[in-house]
Amino acid sequence: MPTAASDTTLDVIAIGRSSVDLYGQQIGGRLEDMGTFVKAVGGCPTNIAIGTARLGLKSAVITRVGDEQMGRFILEQLEREGVETKGVVTDPKRLTALVILGVRDEKTFPLIFYRSDCADAALHESEIHEAFIASAKAIVVTGTHFALPDAAAAQKKAIRFARKHGRKVVFDVDYRPNLWGLAGHAAGEERYVRSDNVTRHLQEILPDCDLIVGTEEELHAAGGSEDTLTAIRTIRGLSTATIVCKRGPMGCVVFTGAIPASIEDGIKGPGFPVEVYNVLGAGDAFMSGFLRGFLRDEPIETCCAWANACGAFAVSRLLCSPESPTFPELQYFLKHGSQHRALRHDTEINHVHWATTRRPQPAGIMALAIDHRAQLENMADAVGAPRERIAAFKTLAVAAAARVAAGRPGFGMLIDGKHGREALFRAGDHDFWIARPLELPGSRPLELETDATGSLGATLAEWPVDHIAKCLCFYHPDDPAELKAAQEAVLKRVALACRQVGRELLVEIIASKHGPLHDDTTAQVMERLYAIGIRPDWWKLETQPSPAAWQAIDTMIATRDPYCRGVLLLGLDAPEDVVMQAFRGSRNAASVKGFAVGRTIFGEVARAWLSGAIDDEAATVRMAQNFGKLAAAWESR
Repeated sequence: MPTAASDTTLDVIAIGRSSVDLYGQQIGGRLEDMGTFVKAVGGCPTNIAIGTARLGLKSAVITRVGDEQMGRFILEQLEREGVETKGVVTDPKRLTALVILGVRDEKTFPLIFYRSDCADAALHESEIHEAFIASAKAIVVTGTHFALPDAAAAQKKAIRFARKHGRKVVFDVDYRPNLWGLAGHAAGEERYVRSDNVTRHLQEILPDCDLIVGTEEELHAAGGSEDTLTAIRTIRGLSTATIVCKRGPMGCVVFTGAIPASIEDGIKGPGFPVEVYNVLGAGDAFMSGFLRGFLRDEPIETCCAWANACGAFAVSRLLCSPESPTFPELQYFLKHGSQHRALRHDTEINHVHWATTRRPQPAGIMALAIDHRAQLENMADAVGAPRERIAAFKTLAVAAAARVAAGRPGFGMLIDGKHGREALFRAGDHDFWIARPLELPGSRPLELETDATGSLGATLAEWPVDHIAKCLCFYHPDDPAELKAAQEAVLKRVALACRQVGRELLVEIIASKHGPLHDDTTAQVMERLYAIGIRPDWWKLETQPSPAAWQAIDTMIATRDPYCRGVLLLGLDAPEDVVMQAFRGSRNAASVKGFAVGRTIFGEVARAWLSGAIDDEAATVRMAQNFGKLAAAWESR
């Protein structure tokens, strides 16, 4: 018996390919000459699952991945995106599919499918479960998976269950000739090869569909004619489905009933002319946008507008699933448009995209800051200890933080790369929030430590993707104009580099060392930095003089960047009771999300350990006690 639509917990389940895409980063070069690649989740149905999740639908995917690092990457990314993964099977015998892609020019996008006996191609009908299919309003089946007997049987079984329970069947023609054995390995970008065999297979699917989506070439393959209108009429003769013809920069045309005399007489939505950077993945973004409207019963014109806009985002950016817009991003674009034909250059849109797709973080952070360099060097020198010992002390700090955290979320550390290389490795053994400094200690005007060792961008690119760049700047509103300009130039460099390589940014501002700290002092600094385009993911700020000061900071963040993750309190080597008082003083500040305190926790311990007065265990215990007291005070504030 069919189940009621009210019984559904998912909006859509996409079925089929799931791969890791490796995109060459040298735009305009040959694949033969690529030197670096960026990794992303790929595969038409998996891209659609991610794209629809970003647009607010409850999505899932049925596929297979290998029991290795690439397969785990896909699973972890799906979970980060909010995609249900119970339909993902881990295959212990086969490797996850890979795709190597490049951008040669605006019309040439070479790609190679590494799919010999890959995991997703082994999808089997035993992995299609009736209750799971019935839990969704719609399923998406994809053309490429009908090229393989077992995978085709799996999709056909899913269609039968969907029809039985009154669910919608969406068919993305997704025609890749070389995956049907019609082109060689080097012809991955080939979009159309006429084949009666392919047409026959696809036409078996059409009668059971509620929505059919394809490019003109894909509809040619499904309709068995290279005249688009004739092909669409053939499809209509086999199916009552809504037919969507994707036409690239011309947008799309939709047919819900009889096919008119001209293709131009179908239902249309607005097109969005943009610079074509990479067409790969554009169709998946398009489908995601269309489904967001289609499954929420929006007018077809709205479905078209959302689909065309999502496709425009994808063709204007490099990757596939990572470039799909979120619903806030889509709504911003539809409301404000863009002055850039290359949407990837629109800073406002990019900020919304970044802020709504970055990795999830705990709502609050309690961090032990051990990124101090000059201070610990001075301590070592004062007691006659070799500076090389600082590295070992920092690993003890990691052990102390781990004892306090005890596996709980919301704990973090600030660690440098100069003395903390091993500590960073050990911190990676725990689920810590981790930030790393970029500034040259004590510099004013601000200088970067990387300027003496190499490229800022290259340095950030070497960091793990979840490490946060921290930049401390001693900045006061009354500073001379030339000093402000010098410091702002460096902060802008850092902000730009962080966005280009995909690292979150924490800006630490200390104003009190170079002027009075009034109720509006810190808010003035933040206002200036926002005005020049610096929008940190996090702020790290000193204790404020009054609730009014915190209110000014709250208002500044809410007005200038509501996507900001929040403020962390710093300690400035204050006594423990003073830090706890600062915690209490900020409890009504909505933007304050935690603390990152250092010398209050480790200062006296470091002096004792470096001088040989206490051993490793005693140092670890004392730091854990100090950190634990602050954590308890924060949680009870």
